[in-house]
Amino acid sequence: MRIVGWGASDVGRKRTHNEDSFLCNNDLRLYAVADGMGGHLGGERASRMAVEILEREISDMNKAGLLRPPEHLTSGAAHPLNALLRRAVVEADRHIYETAMANPELAGMGTTLTALMFSDGYVHLGHVGDSRAYLYRDGRARQLTEDHSWIQEQVRAGLISPEEAKESRFRNIITRSVGFEPSVEPDLAGIAVQAGDCFVLCSDGLSNYLTIDELAQVLTGHFYRDVAKVFVDLANERGGDDNVTCLVIYAGNEETT
Repeated sequence: MRIVGWGASDVGRKRTHNEDSFLCNNDLRLYAVADGMGGHLGGERASRMAVEILEREISDMNKAGLLRPPEHLTSGAAHPLNALLRRAVVEADRHIYETAMANPELAGMGTTLTALMFSDGYVHLGHVGDSRAYLYRDGRARQLTEDHSWIQEQVRAGLISPEEAKESRFRNIITRSVGFEPSVEPDLAGIAVQAGDCFVLCSDGLSNYLTIDELAQVLTGHFYRDVAKVFVDLANERGGDDNVTCLVIYAGNEETT
């Protein structure tokens, strides 16, 4: 199965610096979006460190032959390769936290991190924060991640409605991040991949402006290679209050352009 991704990132219309970072490594079949926090200097540093360390760790595992799929494939969070993805995320958290502790000007920095790693027949998802992953299949989209945010906790508890959450001024408060604390536990999943599947990773600079039905409509109406830029432009047209970053990853049986 051929896996190919395309990415785009933009500072948006209201910010002066882009604290988002993304990873689009088609050779490793590894993709990630990170949305930094902790001010201009800290947020930019944290998100960049997260994707760089993730790439380095997975590359080292690949060179060591650790990314070979097991003989008996299993779906779900128990898939053995998920443990390797978790290890890479935990390593990124440790490095970012230690860097912040050693540099007072970076105190409090952290980042979201939502990553996809493809193996034979599966995609492995690691997720911390409120960036998101979506799967588009057979003309319909569904969200694969759950936001680690204060507002989402209120929705789960039934204290506010999803509609109220969209308008809340507290929607950007996240409850789990990479690097803010000395350890982190990412959400993990292993999902069987079908030829024709399309995955979207994005920061909240996009998801705050887009419904899941609109996401599916854009994917239906454009070449996948163009969609990341289309999404970024759409977020900016609708206000562009935040940095916006998007990755589109296609799984197919043949060459795609």
